[in-house]
Amino acid sequence: MLNLEDYGFTSSMMPEDTDGIPARVTAVHKERYELICEYGYIFGRLKSSIYYFGGLEAFPTTGDFVLIDYNPRGDSLIIKTLKRKSFFSRRDPLPGRGEQAVAANFDYVFIMQSLNYDFNLKRMERYVTLAWQSGAVPVVILTKADLVDDYSEQMLAAQRVAAGIDVYVISIKTGFGLDSLKSYLKPGKTVVFLGSSGVGKSSLVNALAGQEIMAVGDIREDDSKGRHTTTRRQLIMLPDGAMIIDTPGMRELGMWDVSIGLGEAFNDVESFFGKCKFSDCHHQTEPGCAIKAAIMKGELSKERWESYLRLKREAEFSDDKAGYLRQKQQWHKNLAKWSRQRKKNGGLRNE
Repeated sequence: MLNLEDYGFTSSMMPEDTDGIPARVTAVHKERYELICEYGYIFGRLKSSIYYFGGLEAFPTTGDFVLIDYNPRGDSLIIKTLKRKSFFSRRDPLPGRGEQAVAANFDYVFIMQSLNYDFNLKRMERYVTLAWQSGAVPVVILTKADLVDDYSEQMLAAQRVAAGIDVYVISIKTGFGLDSLKSYLKPGKTVVFLGSSGVGKSSLVNALAGQEIMAVGDIREDDSKGRHTTTRRQLIMLPDGAMIIDTPGMRELGMWDVSIGLGEAFNDVESFFGKCKFSDCHHQTEPGCAIKAAIMKGELSKERWESYLRLKREAEFSDDKAGYLRQKQQWHKNLAKWSRQRKKNGGLRNE
């Protein structure tokens, strides 16, 4: 039988007095889940009475550990989502959909940007904020070093934006810098890749695996944009026992509940807050404002301050949980109505 501990599971994750065997989600296909458990790779579906009509269990995403009612002859039923040690989500790009789960139970977040036209500090700030919020350790990876003659300015800019975070420069084509990533890729550890399409996520997976296990797309030379070769989030086991969650390229990353991540990513900005003359300073026209003084002295750039305000406003907008929960409650009511109608017309099967 397969040992799920090789996939990061520990006995402490098991709740007391509960049924089911543990499994880990390796990919999600709408309503169907790819799972790994002691019986190997299987498929599963959510138990409707628990997830759709109960409304209390968190919907699983790639990387989640779950409990299943194992079925050797077909799809198993997922009956519980186990407690997460880390979780990454974003605001769903579709209006009114609320939070969208991206990945769970990872140790490191590889924030990837290429050194060509894709290099974007504002996007990096957004990624860093969300990575800190997840509960994992962010790492910045600057790819495609073979395409530039001098990357020193970009390296320094990334180090300023990602203060306190390790920043590495690599070239997948030449192999430059790849050895520096091995310290993160230990057996049982999970790394999630974040970055735009064409930044080299799938190529890095192949390079670390030592074989081509991910499709790789071409890059348009005029704007350095790539095609979405990864179309779904999936967990991949490397030969050395480390795991990678590769994600589809996401240029739009809406903020969702980043109260902790914002403070970690912008610690340099928030360090000035307690130095203002007035404790209720709004950092606008008040005298003795430490933020304004820091900008005047060159201790804090105006662009950095504006980035902080932009992401904070976006996070506050997304924090309207009341509106989201009202929508979710109505959704569950609609599902219950649909269930009653189905029972009236012939009944639900097996669930």
